[in-house]
Amino acid sequence: MYDILFRLFFRRMDPERAHHLAFGWIRLAARVPVLRGLLAAVFAPRDPALKVTAFGLQMSGPFGMAAGFDKNAVGIDGLAMLGFDHVEIGTVTGAPQPGNPPKRLFRLLADRALINRMGFNNDGSAAVAHRLATRTPAFRPTVGVNIGKTKVVAEDDAVADYVTSAERLAGHADYLVVNVSSPNTPGLRDLQAVDRLRPLLSAVRAAADRAVPDRRVPLLVKIAPDLADADIDTVADLAVELGLDGVIATNTTIARDSLGLRSPAALTAETGGLSGAPLKDRSTEVLRRLYARVGDRITLVGVGGVDSADDAWERVLAGATLVQGYSAFIYRGPFWARRVRRGLAARLADSPYPTLAAAVGAGVGRPEEDPR
Repeated sequence: MYDILFRLFFRRMDPERAHHLAFGWIRLAARVPVLRGLLAAVFAPRDPALKVTAFGLQMSGPFGMAAGFDKNAVGIDGLAMLGFDHVEIGTVTGAPQPGNPPKRLFRLLADRALINRMGFNNDGSAAVAHRLATRTPAFRPTVGVNIGKTKVVAEDDAVADYVTSAERLAGHADYLVVNVSSPNTPGLRDLQAVDRLRPLLSAVRAAADRAVPDRRVPLLVKIAPDLADADIDTVADLAVELGLDGVIATNTTIARDSLGLRSPAALTAETGGLSGAPLKDRSTEVLRRLYARVGDRITLVGVGGVDSADDAWERVLAGATLVQGYSAFIYRGPFWARRVRRGLAARLADSPYPTLAAAVGAGVGRPEEDPR
């Protein structure tokens, strides 16, 4: 039914308008207690075999909604109702900002992909913190908060901007993510260089500890698929050195070559980050490289081109304790999370591994020895 609805209705609409309409329906359904309960029973049945522990948090399963779908923490219950085990909100910036001018979101139908140049449009960290603080949850998925740099803030002041968001949001986050890998904020990816990333992550860690002295809020960093292999290794080593809790691999890509794109050139030439099926191979490659470097010393989250249970299982074998998706939700519809979770449970049952945790990294081998 969703395929028919998508072909006849959503694909004819502007992608951003379609997103707001569909997300509005999800949020509306989640506000009606009886309907919410019925839909959760259909879309979000839980399988004890999929329970995982990540950065000290107990989760009902490994599959979550990636950052970018719910930028302002307005639909957490709705996404949990549809079966997502964790929801990462954001990216949230220190100050509110409208993002880049429309048109800024494009569907590549032939490739089951998206290109976006949204530019961190969000209500700002103060408003999002208030929304999280006053939220009365119907469901309790793990909630991650993804923070980024306000566009108008100079690069020299980026650390202070992240610190402001961390201080406001850490107390409301099950985990916190430093996003330095979106291609749509000028200069943001420059922060992935280790000499700039080290002080940034250290400052955010200190800010989170000050804001929440009675518990340690897990801190992760999200990296780009476009990093050179040597730079991936360097970020991995830095994450271990600083005691980060995790790395998310990966954000969207600015690359277009060698991705096998079948969509019209006028679409593929649009500037912005490419997500969806064409990103799968590179994101998985980055994940494998990270796991080979760090093993189980930190938690890895696999995202980018996850479309099916097979894709999610491949990420687990490549080293991911948690798996996220977003773009495929647009194409697959509301039963997508349920299908992925059921498929994961079936693959685990057919595997030689007694638990999902035992399967993590099984397709990679032993981590490299620390050269130091």
